[in-house]
Amino acid sequence: MSTVLLAVIAVILCVLFRILNVNSQPHKPVIYGRDRNFIENILFVAPFLSEPYIPTRLWGFSGHIQTILHSLIGRVRCPWPIGGRISLILPDKSTLTYDLYEPLGAEHEDDVTVAICPGIGNTSESVYIRTYVHYSQRHGYRCAVLNHIGALNSVPVTGARIFSYGHTDDFNYMIDNLMERYPNTKLILVGFSLGGNLITKYLGEDRKRPDNIIGGISICQGYNAIDTMVYLLQWQNFRRFYLYIMTDNYRNIITRHKRTLLSNEMKNRYSLDENMIVSAGTLPDLDEAYSRRVYGFNSVAELYKWSSSAFYLQNIKTPMIYLTPIYYLMSLIINFALAVRVQGSHDKVMYLELSHGGHLGFYEGGLLYANPVTWLDRALAAIVGGLMMAHHKCVPQESVDEPDLIKSSTIIYRDPLDKALVL
Repeated sequence: MSTVLLAVIAVILCVLFRILNVNSQPHKPVIYGRDRNFIENILFVAPFLSEPYIPTRLWGFSGHIQTILHSLIGRVRCPWPIGGRISLILPDKSTLTYDLYEPLGAEHEDDVTVAICPGIGNTSESVYIRTYVHYSQRHGYRCAVLNHIGALNSVPVTGARIFSYGHTDDFNYMIDNLMERYPNTKLILVGFSLGGNLITKYLGEDRKRPDNIIGGISICQGYNAIDTMVYLLQWQNFRRFYLYIMTDNYRNIITRHKRTLLSNEMKNRYSLDENMIVSAGTLPDLDEAYSRRVYGFNSVAELYKWSSSAFYLQNIKTPMIYLTPIYYLMSLIINFALAVRVQGSHDKVMYLELSHGGHLGFYEGGLLYANPVTWLDRALAAIVGGLMMAHHKCVPQESVDEPDLIKSSTIIYRDPLDKALVL
């Protein structure tokens, strides 16, 4: 074998090891919060949240691999949970559907419903939603999954719109319908990616909400669409590639329903140019050509500000858990929001920051083949139980006047802006 060939192989292996991040080691999540009682209630039910997250050894330390695999396959032999579809005709003539799944596991003392809002253009049929619902059902929780309008191939668009980044009314219609069906259920809201932004905005808006809502969980959400788009327009770390995929998916949903959304009547009413929509290269371009016009905004910036949960966080009084990997493609925006907004809303807030993991992908264990259940599915089921315990205040705690750093390398009972040292 020639020296040149050996050198080429060495370079390829070095690049591969760099991409896969093989040299990384597992770390404990960093947990931010100011209410010792609240966080210890969560950790009482989910103690592994303060233990190292151990990704699959050969490829799991790469956030990109985690992201891609989870979006394509979810779990190995991804289950189809057993449920039924509810269809609602909204006042604007839109057809909204959500899927309802009854619990399969042991019954809990309380009737609990997990109301799930998927990511952009996703539905109950998305693989990561199916894996979580199946696991949650088996733990005795009822699940309701919003199907974003326009995202399901089998459900036609009957109104003048599809979903948007900040339109929370669709989620509210699902919640209202759940309350009619189960008036005594306890509600815990779970949002993935865009869905996390939607449930966070929903909880901070000036609107009537059921008292049954006892907590919210947001995974890998963005907070400020304006800053996020500036970040995603950069080429570094494949950000522009992810933006291209999101743009293409959103455009495909619009064109799939073009008979309704791009009819002559719609084009005239909203001054839509189909050529601009089809040729849009980025989400801001597509939002200029379509979204901001249909939703009645004068500019894309105005649409993005209205859509961003960052401007509603200070109004949230519901206990909240935020979870994200630190190297996730929007971590810069999320960390900014954590420091400036989340810790200023109220004390019953817990923020988990993981050193590894992808966008919604948290495979764990094994050398090449991951464990059949992801770390995220386990974490969410346990956090729901922790929120129930925190709601009932089941765990007695010592009285603490001024909570400071607990004796742990991972839990900070202080605002991150204080730049407190981790002991």
